[in-house]
Amino acid sequence: MTINCKGTLIDLTAPKVMGVLNITPDSFFDGGKYKNEADILHQVEKMLFEGATFIDVGACSSRPGATPVSEEEELKRIVPVIHLLLKKFPEIIISVDTFRSKVAIETIGSGAAIINDISGGKIDDNMFATVANLQVPYILMHMLGTPQNMQKNPIYKDVTKEIISFFATQIHQLHQLKLNDIIIDVGFGFGKTNTHNFEILKNLSLFKSLNAPILTGLSRKSMLYKTLDISAKEALNATTSANTIALLHGANILRVHDVKEAVEAVKIVAQIK
Repeated sequence: MTINCKGTLIDLTAPKVMGVLNITPDSFFDGGKYKNEADILHQVEKMLFEGATFIDVGACSSRPGATPVSEEEELKRIVPVIHLLLKKFPEIIISVDTFRSKVAIETIGSGAAIINDISGGKIDDNMFATVANLQVPYILMHMLGTPQNMQKNPIYKDVTKEIISFFATQIHQLHQLKLNDIIIDVGFGFGKTNTHNFEILKNLSLFKSLNAPILTGLSRKSMLYKTLDISAKEALNATTSANTIALLHGANILRVHDVKEAVEAVKIVAQIK
């Protein structure tokens, strides 16, 4: 349960927190919030101070129905931010939220440490070979379809079994390419109904059979705020509740917008494990 991030071994047997930094104008919760260097640095400093081990930077929104930006625009947005963060915080561990192999190459070359691919290698056929060549930790997420169509009518016979099968196939391919640092993300809200999402959360411990660290991205998701008939802005308490359930079922990394509360959840759950 360790991953190698630029020569630093991170032990995931004790759960870690990944703070989200969206530098997009249209992300579902914080789109357009971090527009300039001062705002970006202030937010990242806050997340690091509160206990984030990783900062996940995204420059292409993956919310349902999002319009994809060009590869050039994604790079134009993200590379300067990586340089900015590393200059200010030299020890920072940056994860890049992208499904494009060229963006992976450019951002790792700029100093990022992890690639977080929402498509699990399904959109860019070169992604697996690229991350294997780069030898960086790879977050393998499950998504049914694309952000443009994933929520139109997602259907599964057995959602948990089908996602485990998907991961087993993709992990085998990555192992064949000699990549070992693989983290799985079940993809809450990515081609799943609310019923699917909560079934996956209930069965999260079953994914431990894949012998890979589990990342969960539940932060302020619609499965939470729609269930409670509130807004994403009001869903912090629901997020903490869901994160606590995920930790109790074996989550190793919590990907969140609110780091302080997630770190507190990790510390509380640690007292009973």
